[in-house]
Amino acid sequence: MNKVRVAVLGYGHLGKWHCQKVEANSDMAQFVAIVEKFPQGQEAAKANHPHVRVVSDIKDIIQDIDAAFIVTPTSTHFELVSYLLENGKHVFCEKPVCSNDLESKKLAEIAKNKNLILQVGHSERFHEAWEILKEKFSSLPTPFTVRINRLAAFKGRATDVDVVQDLAIHDLDLLMFLFAPRPVSINAHGFKIRTDKWDHASIHVEMEKGCQAIITVGRNHVKEIRDLEVFSKDGAIYVDLFNNKIYEASSSQFSDGAFVKEDSYTKRDHLLLEHKAFYQSILKGSPTVVDLKAGLNAVHLVDCSLKSMDQLNPVTVNIHG
Repeated sequence: MNKVRVAVLGYGHLGKWHCQKVEANSDMAQFVAIVEKFPQGQEAAKANHPHVRVVSDIKDIIQDIDAAFIVTPTSTHFELVSYLLENGKHVFCEKPVCSNDLESKKLAEIAKNKNLILQVGHSERFHEAWEILKEKFSSLPTPFTVRINRLAAFKGRATDVDVVQDLAIHDLDLLMFLFAPRPVSINAHGFKIRTDKWDHASIHVEMEKGCQAIITVGRNHVKEIRDLEVFSKDGAIYVDLFNNKIYEASSSQFSDGAFVKEDSYTKRDHLLLEHKAFYQSILKGSPTVVDLKAGLNAVHLVDCSLKSMDQLNPVTVNIHG
């Protein structure tokens, strides 16, 4: 196989971006089709991608593709991922890979023993900051505290899911990706403000070795904030994900006499990098960047957070693998 024959399922806000990235990777991908069930979306897809087939049902092009990008509402993910895997297709699924733990168990069984790539779209892993800091995070003295904020003004999008599935899932995945101590329990609280689902959540994660994380997410905030900070006996590391800055305050002065060191890192096209990684896994056998196990663990942490919010009690975490 010289190129991966690709379809994009869903031509909404994010689906349009995925279509652009498929075209930007034309050296590795052949753009076969867009699957969009709504007439308005179909017309837009045809206008923007005149050389690509536009169909309303994945079954119409299943024999013509090697892989598909799922960029549809979360409630459809399990059915579409299952269908594609059962038909021998590689899958890139936007987060979350499915809706809950029950679907996770079924999906793990379907994917077992299939020699296929399944990559989950946790794009926040692609910040250059983590390449700079991951080794440092792995050597932090325990216990330490992680604080993550992801807050934004109301935009009227993604209201089919709560703020935990929409936003906090990024940070719950980052917690697993960046730090070695595993989550042990979750105690979460939230508010329903604009919708009948959780619009604001505060998630307290107890971790191994006495570590903890406090994740705050909201979609009805007065301004946009995206940051991560770690505190330990060695000092503090603060990452401003909006302005691409890293600040460190150690237990002693730096060589120039300063108490706080500031560095910058490059802003990158995370979606483009996700696409490249997906194609390289299929064509060259490169390791999957965010595999199914990681995707299912993120779903489990979301499930635990939602249960805790509903029950007003801590919930025990059981991580896969």
